[in-house]
Amino acid sequence: MAFAASARDLARDLVHAVVRRGPLPPAQGRPGRGRSMLAAAMPLSLLLPLATPARAAGGGVTITSYGHSALLISGGGARVLLNPFQAVGCAAGLAEPRLSADVILASSQLKDEGAAVASGRFLVKPGSYRVAGLAIEGFSVPHDRVGGKRFGPSTLWRWRQGGLEIAHLGGTAGPVAPDDAVLLGRPDVLIIGVGGGAKVYDGKEAAAVVRQLQARRVIPVQYRGGGPTPSCDLSSAQPFLEAMAGTTVRRSGGSLTVVPPVGDGTVIELMR
Repeated sequence: MAFAASARDLARDLVHAVVRRGPLPPAQGRPGRGRSMLAAAMPLSLLLPLATPARAAGGGVTITSYGHSALLISGGGARVLLNPFQAVGCAAGLAEPRLSADVILASSQLKDEGAAVASGRFLVKPGSYRVAGLAIEGFSVPHDRVGGKRFGPSTLWRWRQGGLEIAHLGGTAGPVAPDDAVLLGRPDVLIIGVGGGAKVYDGKEAAAVVRQLQARRVIPVQYRGGGPTPSCDLSSAQPFLEAMAGTTVRRSGGSLTVVPPVGDGTVIELMR
């Protein structure tokens, strides 16, 4: 179920109100009832995290990589699949993730990051959702560096699962605006594209976003694992690792378990 008010619009109201220290207008579709400025500006799913089963369950998550930017995140009583793909373009040669999940979070409906190959509730449009006990927020950003003129919009996702704050920026080259950064918060786990090309952050751009959000565990996706191919404009993860020089890097293979608390520093988890 999507809430009536846009989470992005609410965050923008919050940022602007903090800057001018003036009264905050009631959130669209939610008349003010004497709540504080912060309460008026933030969606209910962000104000009451203790009410979500994912927080109550805790216990962490297990993350399984299927290549490109497809990850299955299991924990807190839910299975979340990110960016299922068809084996085309930069995903050519990979086994398509024909899986079952409670919810599928896609960056877009492009074939390499939002293909209809898996079963589960498919979300790609921005908004506020409740699925499988998870409170999920999606925010729209340009997919490319020219305001979405080439590839349209992409959706950034944020939710809490297994006691961890998770953010999915696996398919965009658009900058993270201050209001989106407020809603994304400081992720315990950040999934972010790093391979460059026309519609994904390059290494330096991805490193800047990691530092902007002060993410604790970072999983790079959408990068080339082998040699160059004519149908793929992605580079390897090496430029990202160089831009993050001095950060701990773990080679985690195809599966990774993350259990809270995750510590305060940034660690890069390089999956297959």
